[in-house]
This record gives sequence, structure tokens and C-alpha cells, in this order.
Amino acid sequence: MQLLQQTLQQIQHANNEIMEKARDYIDSLSKPPSSLGKLESLAIQLAGITGELYPKIDNKAIIVCAGDHGVCDEDVTSNPQDVTFLQTLNFPKGITGVCAIANITNAKIVTVDVGVKQDIPLDAGVIIKKIKYGTDNMAKGPAMTREEAIQSIEVGIEVATAEIAQGVNVLGTGEMGIGNTTPSAAILSVLHACHPQEVTGFGAGVGSGGIAHKVEVIQNAIALNKPNRHDAIDVLAKVGGLEIGAMAGVILAAAANRKPVVIDGFISTVAALIAYELEPKVQNYIIPSHASEEPGAKIAAELLGVEPMLHMNMRLGEGSGAALAFPILDAACSMVSNMATLAESVGLVEK
Repeated sequence: MQLLQQTLQQIQHANNEIMEKARDYIDSLSKPPSSLGKLESLAIQLAGITGELYPKIDNKAIIVCAGDHGVCDEDVTSNPQDVTFLQTLNFPKGITGVCAIANITNAKIVTVDVGVKQDIPLDAGVIIKKIKYGTDNMAKGPAMTREEAIQSIEVGIEVATAEIAQGVNVLGTGEMGIGNTTPSAAILSVLHACHPQEVTGFGAGVGSGGIAHKVEVIQNAIALNKPNRHDAIDVLAKVGGLEIGAMAGVILAAAANRKPVVIDGFISTVAALIAYELEPKVQNYIIPSHASEEPGAKIAAELLGVEPMLHMNMRLGEGSGAALAFPILDAACSMVSNMATLAESVGLVEK
């Protein structure tokens, strides 16, 4: 709890003064005003995050947090749970979807076991921070204790802070956990005070009872556990996931260290909501990547007050959307660093 509190206290607002300077400078570039659209607002945001007019984001890392879910016992997914274990082993091998995409921007993939149901070999290239062997079944009681929920957040803080200490200057969030759209929908249903039907989708593959059964499981878990929507840690503990908490911690650490953090789709955005509930200033540091196909993704983004950049009909997870968005951040930085101002262009022509 002490690490979490220290991290929350470190988070400051973005630098408005440098953002105004960046806005003025971008307006002076040799182009019609606002003609580069969201690229301009992104460059301004990056300036505010880093405190630099010419921000550099040349050392990228996506932190993939892995954990299993007891609620899989309720037939909410068609995928066998050992896929979590198998895929967690594949990230260090560079052969998953996010790895293939991240490879084009030289982004590092950092894999963390927060709660995989099986033991990960120590030589697998995975950071072992296992809190427990998957969450408990939220349909039977709380997914975890409050202490375990806090510990999951602090795992994310620890791993992200260590990467930043090694020179990483932009982070992405990713996850691996069969069944994790179920706790994500549950968290969102509580925070949005809506029926689970509004935010529950197919996920990676729905169980034999279809979406209707998945919705019923979520609704019953909320009724049983009675999470307090005004206490994000209580919500995370009662109907959440270990990897969701860890991603929230990654986001908090990025904000505390004034680094941009690119979030992935539905599950990452729900994790960002947990972080936001704990400290609203984190919103300044969050860059949303893509609009997930999951129905709750749009609602989660709206609650967070962000608008995804990409519409690619994706729902893989793993941080794949964050990896895909990295080149857009590179373009925003290049625009500021390499474009001539209108005055410079006129001067060059006159010469």
C-alpha cells in the first residue's frame, strides 16, 4: 500500500506552459492551421507529458501482464485456460501478435506473470511476480482480497518503474488472461452503473451458454459481492483481475514518472479506468490506441474521456493496438522536430 500511495502522490498535471508553447510553435509550421489534425494535438500532449517542446520517445516497451481467472469455471469462454500459460511463454519468444507488430518499431515486450494458474519456468524470460494462481471465482465470492488487489497494482508500478529506470520513455499496456473480458465487463458495469448487457461482448470466444449466460454470470457476481463503485480497489478486488490491476499500476507509474502510456483496447481501457479512479490526473498521460470491437470499449473510453486513434476492427489484446499506434507517436515527434516554420520556409525561398 505504501508504494501505491507514494506513486499517487507523485502524479502531477501535465505542463500547461510547455503545451501552450508547443501549440504556438506547431501553428507556426509551414502548413495550414490544424491541417495535421490529431497529430498536432498528440504532439502537444507529448510536450505536456514530458515537459519538452521536442519530445523523444525512442525507447519503447509494452508491458504484458498475465493472469488467470477463476470465473472461467462458469463456462464464460470457449478457450481452455491453459492458453494463458502457453501464450505467456510465447511472448519472450517473439511469436505472438503483439510481438510481430512491435517488431516494426523496435518496441521491447516485457512479460510479467502476475497470476498465471501454472508455474512459469524461471528461464522462460518472464518476470515472475505471481500473487496467486489466478483469481478466485467471482461467481462464488470476491475474486481476490483487497490486499491482493493492491499488490497487483504495485506489481505494475514496480515493473514499469524498473523499465523507466533503464531508459524506457514510452510505455504500452498489454495483457494475457483467458476469460478476462468477463471481469473487465464486470468492472465497467459497476463503474458505469449499467446493466452488464451493455458492456459484455464475445471476447476471445464465448462459452456454450452464449453472451446471455456470460451476462448472467457477471450480474450475479456483482449482486453477490456488492462492489462499491466509489472505491476502485474494492471493485478490482471483488470482480476484477490480477493482470487488470497490474496494468493500472503500469499506467500510474508512467504518470508518476511523466512518461506517456499507450493503452490497448477494452481490457487495457478498463485498467486505465481503475487508475483514473485512483488519481484523475493520469488521464493527461494516457494515449488511447484503437477502438476495440468489444461493445464495452467505447463506453470505457468515453468514461475515461479519451478518443482512440485507430479503427482497425481489432480485439486481440496483448497490447497489439499500442504497438500499432507507436509509429503515430513517432510521426508527431518528427513533425515538431523536422518541419520548417513558415518563416523559415519563406526565408529559404527568398535566399
